[in-house]
Amino acid sequence: MKWKEFFTPVKNMDAEEARAYMAEHEEGTYTLLDVRQLGEYEKTRIPGATLIPLPQLSDRLGELDPEKPVIAY
Repeated sequence: MKWKEFFTPVKNMDAEEARAYMAEHEEGTYTLLDVRQLGEYEKTRIPGATLIPLPQLSDRLGELDPEKPVIAY
């Protein structure tokens, strides 16, 4: 699977829009994806986020549920 085929183009969200989305949707109905490096993730992260560092994303797409919207940061 090519990683570009996995994603549907969407509008970018700023931090406030992402917070509002998460507040309006039950946890588990979307994937919060942290694409930073492990050291950054260990230092601080949003609770419930899944870590897949950006360089690994194309190899690990199978870990994401294609039925759920993804908020990546």
